[in-house]
Amino acid sequence: MKTSPDKSNRIKELPKYVFVVSLCIISLLYGFIAFPMEWFPFSLLTNAAKTYNELFVESWEKKVYGKTEYTTFIPVYNESLAYNGLTLVTSIIEDKQLSARVIDMDGQSVHEWEIDWFDLWPNATHLSETDPFYPKSRPGVLIHGAILIENGDLIFNFTNLGMVRLDVCGNVIWRLPYQTHHTIYRDEHDILWVPGIVYHEETLPDFPGLEPPFYEPTVLKVSLDGEILKEISIFDLLQQNDLMGLLYLSGDIKDTVSITKDPLHLNDVEPFPSTMEEGVFSAGDIMISLRNRNTILIFREEDLKVTQVITGGFIRQHDPDFIDGNTISIFDNNAYDPHNPDNQSKIIIESLADGERTVYYTGDEDNPFYTATMGNHQWLPNGNLLITETRSGRAFEVDGYGQIVWEYINLVGNGTAGWISDVQRLPQSFTEEFFNQLTRRCETQAAP
Repeated sequence: MKTSPDKSNRIKELPKYVFVVSLCIISLLYGFIAFPMEWFPFSLLTNAAKTYNELFVESWEKKVYGKTEYTTFIPVYNESLAYNGLTLVTSIIEDKQLSARVIDMDGQSVHEWEIDWFDLWPNATHLSETDPFYPKSRPGVLIHGAILIENGDLIFNFTNLGMVRLDVCGNVIWRLPYQTHHTIYRDEHDILWVPGIVYHEETLPDFPGLEPPFYEPTVLKVSLDGEILKEISIFDLLQQNDLMGLLYLSGDIKDTVSITKDPLHLNDVEPFPSTMEEGVFSAGDIMISLRNRNTILIFREEDLKVTQVITGGFIRQHDPDFIDGNTISIFDNNAYDPHNPDNQSKIIIESLADGERTVYYTGDEDNPFYTATMGNHQWLPNGNLLITETRSGRAFEVDGYGQIVWEYINLVGNGTAGWISDVQRLPQSFTEEFFNQLTRRCETQAAP
């Protein structure tokens, strides 16, 4: 009887299969013996794991945790001069955990949300796994930009990953699958304004020199229900207004200008409030901050016409705010020499009516104030200023004379402080009893 060709081939291949299976068995047995005995490749693998830990895990911890000489959460509290109320704090706390909490003036927690990217967004199909911002391990990301709604709901950005709305019990109301980041501004019409990015892995024909992968910054107009109402490309905005020089800045122009990653770094969006008296600014104006170009732009929403370009008077700035129809304040990180202990960040007042620029607040040797990245400020109803000094894990309130009247330190251990993304003094309608009632409601709902 003749053997079929297929069977004959299988017989011929049998020694190869036996050889491969034997290698697998031998490798498995060797592994059981080699690792307890620390034979090769034990040292190779442990060194690789150590390198990964140093480069990624430990570098993350070094980045978001820093040494502090403070030993108490509230080093300063002048009750008669501070604007008293509850404060929303978003930060990183112990064990690389994200935190959004409401605290009282003594630093005691009144309410807290448990926030974990991997729990709250288990299937983020809007992200590319090749994107450097794609989370690999906890916490994977920071909270950057948050607001509190009157009913106690929290809306916040997982920075560069998306926006989420949680109720006071921590339940997800909605997710916005768009890479939002930095800030969330709620205007008087209950519209949310937020920076976004679009990750490009291919070239854009209208923008030569942008080498993928890179991020295209956008301005998003979003409803309280999480619906995108408008999307504005900052690349298109610059092109339409003959401001392409801001995109193609380079210190070494040869045959081409190569731009990669994040050329502009949009870090704030704020509309001019219709409740303010108009001047240089008017209703419908939008202010944006481009950190990597040391530039602030004002443009009209209706036709995207840029009306003001403010540049060069600050370094890697954040959080410009409208003060009145002619004036803005700017958080100037002043990050020209990040490792210089004498370098100080500033809060600048810029008048567009007469071009005058003044330093409203800065640090000094006795009261240092510096954060190379992030940071923001909030003008309070009594005229005080609340400042977030992110990388020191510190927030503080100053009166009109520059005197510190309240100070908060995000202590996470003995001699260690965690980064604070943002502090916001809440309206007087948010009270401790308000949160106590909501907490009791959550406990009732959770009861079996």
